[in-house]
Amino acid sequence: MDHAAPHPEHAPEPKRHHWIVRATHWVNVVALTLMIGSGLRIFNAYPMFARKGESFCCWPWEGTAIPPWLTFGGWLAGARNWHFAMMWVLAVNGAVYLAFIWLHGEWRDLVPRRGDPRDAWEMIKFYLFVRKTHPRQGKHNALQKGVYFALPWLGVLAVLTGLAIWKPVQLAPLTNLFGGYVWARYWHFVVMLALVLLGLGHVFMVFAVDPQSLVAMVTGRYDESRSPEALNARPFLRRKPMPALKIARPPAPSRSPDMAKGDGDRVAAASSAQAAAGDGGAGDRVRGDAPDASSALTASGDGDAEPAAIPVPDEDGDAARGDSAEMDAPESGKEAGR
Repeated sequence: MDHAAPHPEHAPEPKRHHWIVRATHWVNVVALTLMIGSGLRIFNAYPMFARKGESFCCWPWEGTAIPPWLTFGGWLAGARNWHFAMMWVLAVNGAVYLAFIWLHGEWRDLVPRRGDPRDAWEMIKFYLFVRKTHPRQGKHNALQKGVYFALPWLGVLAVLTGLAIWKPVQLAPLTNLFGGYVWARYWHFVVMLALVLLGLGHVFMVFAVDPQSLVAMVTGRYDESRSPEALNARPFLRRKPMPALKIARPPAPSRSPDMAKGDGDRVAAASSAQAAAGDGGAGDRVRGDAPDASSALTASGDGDAEPAAIPVPDEDGDAARGDSAEMDAPESGKEAGR
C-alpha cells in the first residue's frame, strides 16, 4: 500500500497548546466565573468596606449593592459554599498549570524580557494607527505576555487576601500584612476587579483580533498564516489571508519505447544469470546468489552475466577501492599464511 505523505496544503496545522494547557484554561474559566459571581453575592450582604459609623476613602459607591443578575449562589450561605469550593478548584488547577509550564519549558514564552516595554509600546502604536505594520512577535505579543504573566500573580493575591478575610483571627499576621480586615477585604475586591477587566479584555481581543485562537484553545492547532501578524490585524480590521503556498514539483520524466525495451533486455539478462547460478548447485546458491543476481543487472547486451565487483573494506577498514572480492580473497589468504 502506498502511504504517500500529505500535501503541505492539506497537512494539519501544528500543535500550539498542550492538552493540559487547554484543560486548565477551561477549568479556570468555570471556576473563576463562579468565584466572581458568588463573591459579589457575599459582598452584597454588606456592600461597603467601612465599618458601621466609619468612612472609607477609596470606594465612592459605599452602600451600593451589585445587581443581582451578576451574582451567583442564591443566598449568603449558598454563595459562601460555592466560593470556597471553587477556591480549591482554582488553587489546584493553577498549581497544575504552573507546574506544567515550568516542566515543559513554556514559561519562557511568558516571562518578561528586557525589550518587552519597547515591544508593548509598538503594539499600542499599531492599535492606535500610529504604526502601519504589525510588530514582529512570537507565540504572544508583548501586551499578551504582560497579561498572561500577571494573571497567576493576581490569582495568588486573590487566594491570600481571601484567606486573610476568611480567618482574620487565626491568620492575623497575614491579615495585618494587607493592612487589617477592612483593607484586606478591599484588596480582595480590587484583585477581583483586575481579573475581571483583564479577562474581558482578553475575550474582546480574541473575538476582535484573533478568533482562531479560540479554536486553538479547543483543538490545540493554530494556523500561523492566519495569525494577527500575518493578517496585520487590528480589532475588527484585517487583510485577507494570503493563499496557501504551493510547492512546485517537477513532472515525472516520460519513458520512451527504447528505454522501456532496454529495461526488458536487462530484466531478461538478470533472469538468465540467475538460472546459470542455479545450475551450480545448492552450494553455489548459498555462497553467492545475491552477488550473482546483482551482477546480472550489469550484464552485457548478449546476456553473458559477468560477476560484478563487490566492494569490501580492506584491513584498515577503509571503504572499497574498487577491488573485487575475488581479488581481495587471495591477499587475505596470504596475510593469514604469514
